Amino acid sequence: QVQLVESGGGLVQPGGSLRLSCVASGSGSSLYVMGWYRQLPGKQRELVATITGGGSTYYADSVKGRFTISRDNTKNTVYLQMNSLKFEDTAVYYCNAGSFRRTPGNSWGQGTQVSVSS
Repeated sequence: QVQLVESGGGLVQPGGSLRLSCVASGSGSSLYVMGWYRQLPGKQRELVATITGGGSTYYADSVKGRFTISRDNTKNTVYLQMNSLKFEDTAVYYCNAGSFRRTPGNSWGQGTQVSVSS
């Protein structure tokens, strides 16, 4: 099992940017498909973006062209650069480690709040 710790959330105005980071610890972390998911109160957790160990990425349609997922396997860290943020991006963002690009694995971080507000 891999342990995940997110950071980088906060409050930002519409149109602004934030970068989330997730540090993974545990053996084999560079082999996992890493992903970011988000959840609004009362709603199901939804996929935002994933990246394989080789760097192949997948994005939800709602964030394409605005968000960029990347990883640094030397630092066991995955990033989510969020630009042109919208009100509807407000959510708790969770880091995930798994085996598939569109299905989360069992390892989750504690979550970090992203709030977009004027």
